[in-house]
Amino acid sequence: MKAKQTDSVPQPQPFTPGITRGMVREHAFRLYRDRLSEHKVNLTLEDWILAEKDLAATMETEASSGMPQH
Repeated sequence: MKAKQTDSVPQPQPFTPGITRGMVREHAFRLYRDRLSEHKVNLTLEDWILAEKDLAATMETEASSGMPQH
């Protein structure tokens, strides 16, 4: 069984064109606000990547449905 990575890392550069570090940071803090506020825990590399992928998917869905973007 694979061990879960728990090491916190600084925020990496986004790999998705058109998405900035600030956009990913804001989205990540919305996704993980309960974990961050209670325990003062930093995010893992996996957390940053999942937040960026979720943000990209959200932006794509909003763009295709005509909803306003963040």
